Amino acid sequence: MFDVTTKSMQWGDETLTLETGKVARQADGSVIATLGETSVMANVTFAKEPKPGQDFFPLTVHYQEKYYAAGKIPGGFFKREARPTEKETLTARLIDRPIRPLFVPGFKNEVLVMCTVLSHDLVNDPDIVAMIAASAALTISGAPFRGPIAGARVGFVDGEYVLNPSVDDMQDLRNNPEQRLDLVVAGTKDAVMMVESEAYELTEDEMLGAVTFAHEQIQPVIDLIISLAEEAAKEPFDFQAPDYSELYDVVKAAGADKMHAAYAITDKQERVAAVAAVKEEIKAGLSEEQLEDANLGSALKKLESTVLRGSVVKEGKRIDGRALDQVRPIVAETGLLPRTHGSALFTRGETQGLVVTTLGTGDDEQFIDALHGNFKSNFLLHYNFPPYSVGEVGRVGSPGRREIGHGKLAWRALQAVLPASTDFPYTVRIVSEITESNGSSSMASVCGGSLSMMDAGVPLKAAVAGVAMGLVLEDDGSYAVLTDILGDEDHLGDMDFKVAGTENGITSLQMDIKVAGITPEIMSKALAQAKDGRMHILGEMNKALSGVGEFSVHAPRIETMQIPTDKIREVIGSGGKVIREIVEVSGAKVDINDDGIIKIASPDGECIKKAYDMIHSIVAEPEEGHIYKGKVVKIVDFGAFVNFFGKRDGLVHVSQIENRRLNHPSDVLKEGQEVYVKLLGFDDRGKVRLAMKMVDQETGEEIAKEEKEEE
Repeated sequence: MFDVTTKSMQWGDETLTLETGKVARQADGSVIATLGETSVMANVTFAKEPKPGQDFFPLTVHYQEKYYAAGKIPGGFFKREARPTEKETLTARLIDRPIRPLFVPGFKNEVLVMCTVLSHDLVNDPDIVAMIAASAALTISGAPFRGPIAGARVGFVDGEYVLNPSVDDMQDLRNNPEQRLDLVVAGTKDAVMMVESEAYELTEDEMLGAVTFAHEQIQPVIDLIISLAEEAAKEPFDFQAPDYSELYDVVKAAGADKMHAAYAITDKQERVAAVAAVKEEIKAGLSEEQLEDANLGSALKKLESTVLRGSVVKEGKRIDGRALDQVRPIVAETGLLPRTHGSALFTRGETQGLVVTTLGTGDDEQFIDALHGNFKSNFLLHYNFPPYSVGEVGRVGSPGRREIGHGKLAWRALQAVLPASTDFPYTVRIVSEITESNGSSSMASVCGGSLSMMDAGVPLKAAVAGVAMGLVLEDDGSYAVLTDILGDEDHLGDMDFKVAGTENGITSLQMDIKVAGITPEIMSKALAQAKDGRMHILGEMNKALSGVGEFSVHAPRIETMQIPTDKIREVIGSGGKVIREIVEVSGAKVDINDDGIIKIASPDGECIKKAYDMIHSIVAEPEEGHIYKGKVVKIVDFGAFVNFFGKRDGLVHVSQIENRRLNHPSDVLKEGQEVYVKLLGFDDRGKVRLAMKMVDQETGEEIAKEEKEEE
């Protein structure tokens, strides 16, 4: 009934297995990839005809983590998987980015790739397994895909690269000083296609070495996919890329010079309008048959690309007149918004981000329900890209893949310089509002985020800046690396290469390649040029940092105190009664963890002190010889009971109330009266012995021995 094909190999410490032919047989390609005990099923289907008039490639990648894969039941009311989590969205992008450029140019049929996590051993991250499964499914599907690709994760410990480190090793790198890198690389046999990383101030050589190491390690996986395809691949889909050379020649003749003139305009809005006008002029000169040609959009785009790229490589001239390695003018400002905890406006050319930092307490940490377990995050970065930032109208809804991906890139870049939570016990949320965009707004978010946190008084280890690099690679091998690319240079170029870091090293690297043939030499040049650009931007940012660092009066103050773990129950009280009373009386937020670390938060220092004193009185032990302020709670014939140390009571014997004989304690005391008492010690039964007569009841100071003798 089943025609099953299985291929296996030893990859690092685990066995990698690819299987097809048993499940999802109506899909064009279906592969279950297993690494260790982590299994991901990838299913590929593609339309056999393009939609009429469609001028783009409609590829959709979905990645789904099923909770049953880890033996879990989803949380929430409905108890089923709902909208994609951040991890699922980021992994879908991780798979989409390296496979999209490898479809045959001109192929515009709809393609759907669905990756489903079936089993997770909590050791091997399913994202790499999903990428391999998707590549294998595409390779055997018959679709015009010029793969296969493979992917690998790389760690960096003690100067050594580690292949596919475990999920635990990659969890919370900020608090794991041994691990300095979480790098994912995808590539073909000959070229690297995609890089995504979180790093802790690695040098350019260390990063390039990690990418090279990963590319070497994926070679046997690519061979395994080819071996599977040789036995199980379907007949290639009969697709011939459309030949629109005649139409292109007509378009070029009609508008090449005008397009050159339009792209010479520096201002983005004027340039966009001029390019659109040239396109309309070209169309006006075409025949009805040429206007109806489905390849007209491709011909116009090719003309734009040719115009933009040609002058860059041949003349070293960019569309806005800059040199290849020149960064656009930068203006950095801090402290713009009066009531926020920290704010910055970072403007680079026509790209601008208004970035705001908010400081919160432990109650504000994000609770993440992940496949490999639940955890909390005290650093959040949210990126918003409204239509007005590019002068357009459009629908505004919940964050899309772009917003989530760009926000995560900026999050990775800034994560490395945050202080330890023990030194700075705050939850930090950054929101980047992109108000203008023509170039890398994610790197503007990095720069603005760094400035905004410093404005909020967050003690960062160093400032972080980011820059986006581009590439134009010609057929003859000549190329130009561009610093701080414009939107058009990104759209029509061959590489989007974003590098963020401090003066000491790289904290994040993201690279997407649109063509094969990116050599180590090109990558090395791009990294070196990016470092120069980063240093320049850091210098401009430093101009805005004078006078920042004051803690906002509107931000909560947080103090920590450590109590013995056996006292936690006393502070919380039965049903939380005691801690609720502390919060109500003091007005401060109080958070206790299982280790006995208590965080007390409030914008008002008096509230913090009051809560601190209340907790201290519960957990501390009274010291013999010390004077305490207390309240008379009960009067009896032989003395008075005084509540003097939190909930602790002690007896002041009638003989210890005053330096004279009293008939009854009620002669001088009444219930509810506040008094100063000195702790004399404890009797044989552990009862507390207090005295008043040697303490000045007005000042709380002990009466000197000489004064007593005079009396």
